[in-house]
Amino acid sequence: MKLNNKIHLASQFIFAAVREIFLIRHGETDYNNRGIVQGKGVNPPLNEKGRWQAQQFFNRFRNENFDIVFTSTLKRAIETVKGFIDLKIPHKEFMELDEIGWGKFEGREVDSLFRHEFKRIVNEWQNGNYNICTEGGETPYELMQKHLRFIEMLRTRTEKKILVCMHGRALRIMLCTMLNKPLSEMDNFPHHNLSLYRVNDNGKYFELTHFNDLQHLHAEV
Repeated sequence: MKLNNKIHLASQFIFAAVREIFLIRHGETDYNNRGIVQGKGVNPPLNEKGRWQAQQFFNRFRNENFDIVFTSTLKRAIETVKGFIDLKIPHKEFMELDEIGWGKFEGREVDSLFRHEFKRIVNEWQNGNYNICTEGGETPYELMQKHLRFIEMLRTRTEKKILVCMHGRALRIMLCTMLNKPLSEMDNFPHHNLSLYRVNDNGKYFELTHFNDLQHLHAEV
């Protein structure tokens, strides 16, 4: 599938000021730990480990002076950045940052059927078929359109240092969209619970400065 020019130019949005954007995946949930498919349709909170991860991230970056925090509408993302919200940093939720929909598999344990279907669909995505999804699910192309709307919204804002908390598959698609990469390369962006990617916008394009950073989870703080 060939993407149109609007999508290929996603990384060339022009902002009035240079921005630094911190993109993180949410902390661990019991569903993560138990191998249950989440997606946008299930909404578990962080578990004990996830709350610890969130605290470690907060301890490391609490003095970054974020101007605003954007999250998905799901509890696991909002709880991950609670420390920053408690500092009275402005916080806005966007459904455009929700996880991709996994349809009929959401809320089910990862079993052989899901593994087979997941492998088939990922192979389709890697071959450029971005309109393929699980039954009742969401395609990468659909999620990318949401991300384009989110990026368009960023164009209207003046904040220079931004924290964004979202979800694993969505994070991969967001990075492809920002960095002008084909969605077939989304799996080149690995992630873990509370992993960090940092992106700078120099006024012409987005530039990746930190790749799947987990140092905050291992630092002595």
